Amino acid sequence: MKIEDLLAEVSRAHYPRPPATPAQVAAFEARVGWRLDDELRAFYLHCDGAELFRPLPDANYSLLPLSEIQRARVAIWGQDEDAAGSPSWYTLVDCQDTDFVLVDVAQQHDGRYPLLDAYHGTYPRVRPIATSFREFLERALHSGDTFFWLRK
Repeated sequence: MKIEDLLAEVSRAHYPRPPATPAQVAAFEARVGWRLDDELRAFYLHCDGAELFRPLPDANYSLLPLSEIQRARVAIWGQDEDAAGSPSWYTLVDCQDTDFVLVDVAQQHDGRYPLLDAYHGTYPRVRPIATSFREFLERALHSGDTFFWLRK
């Protein structure tokens, strides 16, 4: 599916926040020191975060607003040191209980960042779960509110 179709689904059936402004996107990029890829930019200009399936506090999928995205090692362990995980991993989706889906901004494939599963019990060991935000969002929207990467 195209990202536009996925974003329309988020607006139609889920819990999006109001869109970020171009100035908010620019301020975010200046704060973190990396640029959103095209799919992430489209998402944040469409909605500055969203909950899928259920609103907070019950959402399994809470796509963070720009203001809440931070280095994973800070979000999970409260430390911004290399021993606490890669400096290129940033929180993108809060799955509750300090479990996150991360974006790895050190890697790009076809101009898109991969997404990783970060379980607090095994962090900083992570595993890839999607090659792009579009792939992640499509699989999440078709998951029935389960963590698609945990299915056997």
